[in-house]
Amino acid sequence: MAVTQTGAVQTDAAPEAVGPYSQGRWAGDFFFSAGQVPLIPGSGEMRQGTTEEQTRQVMNNLEAVLKAAGLGFNNVTKTNVYLTDMDDFVPMNSVYAESFEPPYPARSTVAVKGLPKGARVEIDVVACRG
Repeated sequence: MAVTQTGAVQTDAAPEAVGPYSQGRWAGDFFFSAGQVPLIPGSGEMRQGTTEEQTRQVMNNLEAVLKAAGLGFNNVTKTNVYLTDMDDFVPMNSVYAESFEPPYPARSTVAVKGLPKGARVEIDVVACRG
């Protein structure tokens, strides 16, 4: 785990960035994560399986990035969910709901044409200290 002087967060417990971006970044009291897809940390392999299984991997990856920043899901104020098929909304939502308690973060969910490496779901978060 490392938080650099620029506020970038890096942890081996989440998938390594596959491009010119940080796993997450601080801006004042706000923390912005990169979008997480269901990549398995260390291997870079895509978690295969159902939407529920892929969403669980995404949430595990997000939890690792948040932990590296000294935060948890209770600090999340906003999420963005990207699905390649809106028919996956209900199964994604059932797993997503396991990570949050009221008051829930604000959320946007949108359908997209495609996601990296054929993922079915991608999620990013905005969190705040305190």
